[in-house]
Amino acid sequence: MSESVSLKGNKVSLAGPALNVGDKAPKVIVVTKDLKEKEIGGENEKVQLIITVPSLDTPVCEMEAKKFNEMLSKFENIDVNVISMDLPFAQNRFCESFNIKNITVASDFRNRDMGKYGVIIDEGALKGLTARAVFIVNKEGKITYKQLVPEITQEPNYEEVLNALK
Repeated sequence: MSESVSLKGNKVSLAGPALNVGDKAPKVIVVTKDLKEKEIGGENEKVQLIITVPSLDTPVCEMEAKKFNEMLSKFENIDVNVISMDLPFAQNRFCESFNIKNITVASDFRNRDMGKYGVIIDEGALKGLTARAVFIVNKEGKITYKQLVPEITQEPNYEEVLNALK
């Protein structure tokens, strides 16, 4: 069953299954800013932090990516991925403009695989973009933390994410 969030107070449905803590994290393919395919989810030699945002070309998403880039610079052995539907060319400009080097910024424009995580907005003005969510996936490929931000225009609870990573 799918979930919903709100955009400026208006409810919007999300497409795909509602994943929860304890569920197996689906493997998906995203495209990095240098046009290389990257598999995320599933088993990995590192803990994975999968962050979805609607577009890096908005103030809230920009702030979120910059904060995670700064906050996670001290963490080792974590594969951090910020996923949006922005094209890799725009993501590359974004990373160069804001010196984003501690996280991977990638796009789901090609495969729309993030639907497997239930975070594709299914209606309204942002239909087809990814909702704001954070997943932590352990090395065995299980989701150990999930934060689906209830209001798309708000930032996630960073402190909660950091505590879950520790």
